Amino acid sequence: MSKVKVTLPDGAVKEVARGSTCMQVAEAIGPRLALAAMAAKVDGKLVDMSHQLEKDCKLQILTFKDAEGKSVFWHSVNHVLAQAVAELYPEVALGIGPAIDEGFYYDFFRPTPFTPDDFAKIEAKMEEIVKLDYKVHRIEMHKAEAAKYLAKKKSFNRFRLEILEGIPFESVSFYEQGPFVDMCEGPHVPNTGCLKAFKLTKVAAAFWRGDAKREQLQRIYGIAYPTKKELDEHLAMLEEAAKRDHRKIATQLDLFSVSDTVGGGLILYHPNGAIIRSQLEEFMRQENLKRGYLPVYQPHLIKSDLWKTSGHYDNYKENMFFTEIDGNEYGIKPMNCPGHITIYNTGSHSYKELPLRYFEFGTVYRQELSGVLSGLFRVRGFTQDDGHLFMTPGQIQGEVRDLLQFALKVLKTFGFSEYVITLSTKPEKAMGENAAWEKATNALRSSLEDLKLAYVVDEGGGAFYGPKIDIKIKDAIGRMWQCTTIQLDFNLPERFDVTYVGEDGKKHRCVMVHRAIFGSFERFFGVLIEHYAGAFPLWLSPVQVTLLPVNDGHNGFCNELAEKMRAKGIRTQVDDSQEKTGAKIRNAQLRKIPLMLVVGDKESASGRLAVRTRDGKIEEGIAIDEFIARTAKDIEDRR
Repeated sequence: MSKVKVTLPDGAVKEVARGSTCMQVAEAIGPRLALAAMAAKVDGKLVDMSHQLEKDCKLQILTFKDAEGKSVFWHSVNHVLAQAVAELYPEVALGIGPAIDEGFYYDFFRPTPFTPDDFAKIEAKMEEIVKLDYKVHRIEMHKAEAAKYLAKKKSFNRFRLEILEGIPFESVSFYEQGPFVDMCEGPHVPNTGCLKAFKLTKVAAAFWRGDAKREQLQRIYGIAYPTKKELDEHLAMLEEAAKRDHRKIATQLDLFSVSDTVGGGLILYHPNGAIIRSQLEEFMRQENLKRGYLPVYQPHLIKSDLWKTSGHYDNYKENMFFTEIDGNEYGIKPMNCPGHITIYNTGSHSYKELPLRYFEFGTVYRQELSGVLSGLFRVRGFTQDDGHLFMTPGQIQGEVRDLLQFALKVLKTFGFSEYVITLSTKPEKAMGENAAWEKATNALRSSLEDLKLAYVVDEGGGAFYGPKIDIKIKDAIGRMWQCTTIQLDFNLPERFDVTYVGEDGKKHRCVMVHRAIFGSFERFFGVLIEHYAGAFPLWLSPVQVTLLPVNDGHNGFCNELAEKMRAKGIRTQVDDSQEKTGAKIRNAQLRKIPLMLVVGDKESASGRLAVRTRDGKIEEGIAIDEFIARTAKDIEDRR
C-alpha cells in the first residue's frame, strides 16, 4: 500500500497509508487529541475528520482551543438546534444558521413567535439528539440533483431553494445526522454525542438575507462548550458582560447617543464622551508624531474615478454611499488608503525619503444593514486611527518590528497586557508572485521573532493583497477584541503605480503597509467602556475631580479651588446642588468620578482637603497645592 507524508504544525512528518482519514492520523498521534478533534485543515483548507488524505500535505487537527475549531463546534450545535426545532414545530421553515464570534444563531420562519419560555422544551429535544449520538455524514451531489434530493426532506422550503439557486458551483454538499439533513458547506464534528453543554440565550427578529423588504424571521441565539464547567464559566462572564454593556453605561454616564433623527449607526458624542475621545485622539496624535509620522487630511467626498482605480467601485460598491456633483459621481469614502496614495503620488520620491509614514484620524462611512448596528461596535460612520507607510522591500522587517512595539506600548497604556497575535499567510486567491509573498511573510515572521513575541499562524488567512499581523486583546472579563492590524499590500501600489527612485536611478515599486492601532475610535471606545465598566482611569475620565460643598456657604471657596485646578489642566466640577452631602457622594460614585473633595468649614479654614476615591478610600489632611501637583502629575503620567 502506498504512503503519503503528512507534515504537522510542529514540523514533524508522519507517513500514513494513502486514503487514511484525518481522524486516523489524530488517533495515531494520541487518543486525547482524537477525542478533542473537531475538524482539520489540510493544506490550509477546512475539512471533516473523515476526510481522506490522498497526497503529501500539511495537516492541522483543530480542537475547541482553535478559533476555527470553536466555529466548527458551534456550527455543529446549530444543526442540533435546527433539528430540534424542526422536530418540535413541523410548520417551521429553516433559514440559515452560522457560527458567530461568540456562539451561534439560527433563523426560523414561523407564524407564532418563539419566546424564552420555549427554550427549555427546545433544549430538552437537543439533549435527546445529543444522547442518540448520531454520526454526522457529508453528502456531495451535483446541483441539478440537489433540488430533487431536498424536495424529499423535511428541511425543504423556499429559502433552501433560493440558496441552492444562488450557489455558483456545480457540486453541493449536505450534512446528515439521523433523520435530519441540511445543506451546508461544513465541516462538522464527527458525531452529535460530543455536543453536550449548550444554552439558548435569546430570540430576536431578523429579515431573510438582511433585507427589510423580505420575510421576517426569528433568530434564536445560543452558546456551547465542550464541558458544563466551561459553559457555566462563560454564562457567568455573559452576566458580567451584560452589566458592562457599553450602551447602558453610556446612558448612565451621558457619553453618546444614537438618534433616529440623525440616522442609525451614526454616533452623537455628548460632552463627556467627546472629552474621552479627544483624549484618545491627542494621545495617539503625540505617539504618531514621536515616531516620525506625518499628518495628512483628505475630503470625505471623492470622485468615483478614484474608487474605480482602487477596485472599491467594483468590489465594495454595495457598501458605499454615492452622490452627484456637477454631473460627476462622487463616493463618500469607506477607506482612507486611496487618498493617502494620491497624496504620495503628487510628487516623485527618492529611496532616501523612505519610509514615508502618513497618519490621519480619517472618518469613513459604510452601508451596514440596520439589523447589525450595535452601539459603538457596529456603525455606519466611524473614524480610524489610520496610517499608511510607503517603503522599500528591504525596510519591511524593521518597520513592522517598530509597528509592533508601537502597538503593544499603546495597548499597555490602557491596561491590556494579554493578547493573541496572528500571522495570516497567502490565501488561495491572491495577487502577486509567490516569491514576493514568501519574502513579505518571512519579514513579518522575523519581526515577531526579533521581539520574541508568541504568535499563531493562520495559514491562508491573509488578504488577497498581502499577508498581515493582527492583535486581539483580552479585556477585564476575559473577552478577546480585535484591535491592531498591520497589513502588507501588493495590490494598490500596482493599481496606482506607486513608485520610488532607487539608488540605480530607476523607478521601483513601493511596498505599502496599512496599519491601525485602535482599529477605530468608536470600537476602541466601546471596548474601553466595557473593560473599565465605566470607571475610566484618572487621565481619561470626563470629570476628574468633583468638589462637594457641605452647604451654600462653601460654594465660593469651591469655585475658586475649581478654577485653580482647571488652570493646571484638571477637569473639575462643583456640585452646588441642594442635595445632602451623602447624596452628593453617591451621585459622584454613580458617575464614576475618580476623586471627590468634601469641603466644609474645616477644609475651607485650614486649606487641607479630605480626598475620597470612587471606591470609598479616604485620605485626609492633604494640602491644596500638594493635591493639585500630585493629581496633575498622575494625569500627565496617565496613571
